[in-house]
Amino acid sequence: MAGFTALVVGDVFGGAGMRAAEDSLPKLREQHQPDIVVVNAENAAHGSGTTPKQAEALIRAGADVLTGGNHTFRRPEFFKTLEEDRRVLRPANLSTRGPGSGTVVVDARGGFRVGVINLIGSVFIDAAQSPFAVADDLVDRMRRETPLIIVDFHAEATSEKIALARHLDGRVTAVLGTHTHVPTADEKVLAGGTAYISDIGMTGPHDSVIGVREEPVLRRFLTGMPAKWEPATGDVRLQAVLVRAEPDGRATAIERIDLPA
Repeated sequence: MAGFTALVVGDVFGGAGMRAAEDSLPKLREQHQPDIVVVNAENAAHGSGTTPKQAEALIRAGADVLTGGNHTFRRPEFFKTLEEDRRVLRPANLSTRGPGSGTVVVDARGGFRVGVINLIGSVFIDAAQSPFAVADDLVDRMRRETPLIIVDFHAEATSEKIALARHLDGRVTAVLGTHTHVPTADEKVLAGGTAYISDIGMTGPHDSVIGVREEPVLRRFLTGMPAKWEPATGDVRLQAVLVRAEPDGRATAIERIDLPA
């Protein structure tokens, strides 16, 4: 069996991010021939949450699995999608009783079975449980089905992201950070064969403050007064990573993608 390739796309933010993802995903799939495409969609709806129509649009554009984060439960109309579509995830440790699941195993291209785990950090973010309290059990159960496991770790603190990757090194194919909307330059394959990056970055408007128009953000910082935040529109980019691995789950390479849209 040939080597495995995954394309994982950083947080899709607002309408500009949606348009970039819908336009670019078919081209990236044709260019790189990934066996699976994973997209973080928790900011798709005006920067906060996801709508059912947006989930459908991203899957039509080429996403095999959608992951979430701290804004996943923002829109009640999305709860039915989380319950009924196994390809649409929310962080497993975000809520003990919330709708949906934080894990899925899918039949990917190339004859591979691939597991995806969605976790959220507990440093500077509200989570029902520490990711470290649930990760071992989730990984152990998934490894009974496949050695190819991708973890989207939606977290604020780089220390927490790096620590979880070190903890899972050799047991999952990749631990890939999302949430901060700022791509990091620390992509690497750890000693045990796990690909890692602290943050993939954002698919959306980069002429902004992490996706938001700068004027209200500056007003909030300068005056301390509330301001209505709106998604920006300039310098739209798709940011992602390509992870290559052996069929036994060991990563061999990780490469950043930064594509003007």
